[in-house]
Amino acid sequence: MADQNPAIPTYFLVLILYITRFVSTLGKSMPRTTLLPSKLQNHDLANRLHLDPDSIESVSSDYGNIVHKRPAAVLYPTSAEDIKTLIKFSYNSSAPFTIAARGHGHSVRGQAMAYNGVVIDMIHLKNRRKKTGVIVSKSHSLGYFADVGGEQLWIDVLNATLEHGLAPVSWTDFLQLTVGGTLSNAGISGQTFRYGPQISNVFEVDVITGKGQLVTCSPNINSELFYAVLGGLGQFGIITRARIALESAPKSVKWVRMLYSDFSAFTKDQERLISINGRKQNNALDYVEGSLLMARGPLNNWRSSFFPASDIPRITSLATQHGIIYTIEVAKYYDDWTQHTVDKELEEMFKGLSFIPGLIFAKDVSYVDFLARVRSEDNVPHPWLNLFLPKSSIEDFNSGVFRDIVLKRNITTGPVLFYPMNRNK
Repeated sequence: MADQNPAIPTYFLVLILYITRFVSTLGKSMPRTTLLPSKLQNHDLANRLHLDPDSIESVSSDYGNIVHKRPAAVLYPTSAEDIKTLIKFSYNSSAPFTIAARGHGHSVRGQAMAYNGVVIDMIHLKNRRKKTGVIVSKSHSLGYFADVGGEQLWIDVLNATLEHGLAPVSWTDFLQLTVGGTLSNAGISGQTFRYGPQISNVFEVDVITGKGQLVTCSPNINSELFYAVLGGLGQFGIITRARIALESAPKSVKWVRMLYSDFSAFTKDQERLISINGRKQNNALDYVEGSLLMARGPLNNWRSSFFPASDIPRITSLATQHGIIYTIEVAKYYDDWTQHTVDKELEEMFKGLSFIPGLIFAKDVSYVDFLARVRSEDNVPHPWLNLFLPKSSIEDFNSGVFRDIVLKRNITTGPVLFYPMNRNK
């Protein structure tokens, strides 16, 4: 087992989601001062540029539901060539306009919108493909990989790669997101401590730059663009293809949650669990996350129903007593070869942890059910906040934010998630 007190610097990603009905009017009353150039309206792209009210309204807000911006038009592309043509037209125009690529619009501050410009509907490109946008291959130098269209959804990537017994290793909690969208951010979930975010598991990307040029880039070819566009919030180009690392897919998941009343014990145990680390180690965990349970909040929320009904009164009583209960959530993947040893491996990993005695819960689910545990119908537009915090500040954050703000103001309408991660990933 790895060192129980690792010296590796640790970050905690805190994800705070407030599911509300708040809708800002920012942008709705602003006058439209810019129109698309008349030459564009007479261009070959004109029949794929939609200016009707329904099309405009559909892309005038994003999933954060805070910022609202109306574009002049929406492009429904039939190929990457349409996207190139549009961007090149704007770049060479005497009156360039804003362009934004949009998948399902899962941004917070309007990154998927283009005020008085053009929004590119990437999902339309996905739907227009006659063949799958996911091609699985293997090479001597890279091993298995998938070439994936930037407009493809991660759930479709999962289903396509599973047909070959393979899957990517790093995910987001919600899979109804486009590949280009999450790679333009980071792509973080409970696997990040071990495999890094999704952007750390990409061999190569095709990018349409701000000049309308299609460029293939990797760590060795056009590397500046490669590292700029991965996590670049769409400001350095539009990803049209990504070559993603694959490994053998497991069949099943042992899914465990442990409850804590002490924040310090909670974070120390998270660090300990991610220190049992190593990409090829069979005894390492595959997923580590944390969350908050509030006295007046739902114990089984939109992310998943987990706790047995018989234990909910006890958990509710503890949450009422302490105000906040902290939960560590872990997953260990297994298959037919390891199903008889997975329980013993977890038992060894959990020795010495400081969770509340008797409040550890486990269940077995399929690999697909675990990854797709957040359902589309339960995920409604809402503001949220992502914060990277160093280990040195996490105690202050608990006392200053969770205790003095969230608890005292009785904010119980959305989950708060903790992703512990090693900084070197």
